Amino acid sequence: MVAFTLTSPAFDDGAPIPREYGYTERNVNPPLSVAGVPEDAASLAVVMDDPDALEPAGKIWDHWLVWNVPADVGTIPEGYDATETEATEGRNDFGEPGYGGPNPPDGRHTYRFVAYALDTTLSLGPGTTKDDFEAATEGHVLDEATLEGTYAP
Repeated sequence: MVAFTLTSPAFDDGAPIPREYGYTERNVNPPLSVAGVPEDAASLAVVMDDPDALEPAGKIWDHWLVWNVPADVGTIPEGYDATETEATEGRNDFGEPGYGGPNPPDGRHTYRFVAYALDTTLSLGPGTTKDDFEAATEGHVLDEATLEGTYAP
């Protein structure tokens, strides 16, 4: 069995995320590749957050939430348009739908991209928050894979 992995051709795990993916730059998601998706996965979901925001913002900042990505996708392209598939994007902590790139207020932060292989598709509408997403995925996560990158102002 091949391990479920999440990688990006734009940056290596633990390396800097290219500037163009920042909130004040192009503000589009970097390309992501998934491999080893469990055979019984019905869909994928991806969450991008900033655990280093806990100090300045008082919470882990949610930058991107997308679900119902086809399990056989292989690659989530740069600037992913969920409307071109069955996928749906939730609301980030900038109060906007879709991707909101790195924008650390106080120095270098580490950003987590977590891909979830789910045994179902989710009946959640656009604008759903991470809390509602987590409640809906409880008991449905077959596997998860993480990719981290750093970004500095």
